Amino acid sequence: MRPALAERMRGCSRSSLLSTIAASLIALLTQSASADPALGLPPLEALQKDPSAAARVELGRRLFMDRRLSHNGTMSCGMCHVPEQGFTTNEMATAIGIEGRSLRRNAPTVLNVAFQPMLFHDGRETSLERQAWSPLLAVDEMGNASRAAVVARVSGLADYSSAFARVFPGAGINEDTIAVALASYERTLIAANSRFDLWLFSGEGSALTARERSGLELFRGKAGCTACHHFSERAALFTDHLFHNTGVGWARANAVSRTISVPLGGGQTAEVSSAEMTALFGGDLHDDGRFEVTRQLRDRWAYKTPSLRNVALTAPYMHDGSLATLREVIEFYDRGGIDNPGKDPLLQPLHLSLDEKQALEAFLRALTGETVGQLAAEARAAFHATGAR
Repeated sequence: MRPALAERMRGCSRSSLLSTIAASLIALLTQSASADPALGLPPLEALQKDPSAAARVELGRRLFMDRRLSHNGTMSCGMCHVPEQGFTTNEMATAIGIEGRSLRRNAPTVLNVAFQPMLFHDGRETSLERQAWSPLLAVDEMGNASRAAVVARVSGLADYSSAFARVFPGAGINEDTIAVALASYERTLIAANSRFDLWLFSGEGSALTARERSGLELFRGKAGCTACHHFSERAALFTDHLFHNTGVGWARANAVSRTISVPLGGGQTAEVSSAEMTALFGGDLHDDGRFEVTRQLRDRWAYKTPSLRNVALTAPYMHDGSLATLREVIEFYDRGGIDNPGKDPLLQPLHLSLDEKQALEAFLRALTGETVGQLAAEARAAFHATGAR
């Protein structure tokens, strides 16, 4: 341990000790961070310099990680979007909400969410400020009765009163400032400058291995991935921001019953039918995808194309978390998805060889941004700074 860090740790309480360790980790990660963490992403005007931006972001980060914002003080945004798990939940197909309620969809990563014009798997929101309220009010997520209840809850927490007064002078704690703080933080979750970005946008020929370059050629050639996961010579978001029926939603909707794996702790799980879950916890696990927003039949069982940035960190995959690994995803698309009357015609069998599948997976693993560890450490430090320990 470095002498300076050891000196700072002497006499610390447990909570301050954890904060000190996290802050030191952030400093070390920051020292090695690239000068351009957004390499490969398009410009984002919302991140232009603003004297009050840093304070808003720090406040939003604390709110994101604070369990006290839920109805019973047990759930935070960061418990479904776990910082150390690619800002999603790796252990479960779908996240677990308040009072153990099983959610019907996989928790999408919020890394690079600032570049998403439509939010949630069905695209029902187009603003991060509006999106922030959905999990706060959802009965199976954070369970608050109303926006006013959340405002009252935050107002009753002494450690937020002065912070909101300083960051939002004259406004303080209200519906808008809570949403702005959360959205401001989420817009800073930029994770790019991957080895792929160094290869394509910085011209570093050795950034990708021969196998990864072979996977890239498959990605934009035989495998046809760029039909939905677009990128260009200027920027790479790896999504068309559209909605496609791959057959996953259709198959789930037409199954007589489905089985849900429930974690019991210690690495043990129990297999429970969807009917039993509904009987125990209530809620409707039925899912029609984009159709629920547009009411257009062509959108039934269609879901948003996710970005593939940091995809190696964000398992499990698909809107329902039904595919556990990248290899399973590749096998799924190699088969051409699941046939159904509304399946997107872009999905056709690929007939990839084992070597080609391995190369494609290697390329996908080269899309991990360099700042992910730093972002996770910053979020965890914010958690230790809250009163919800």
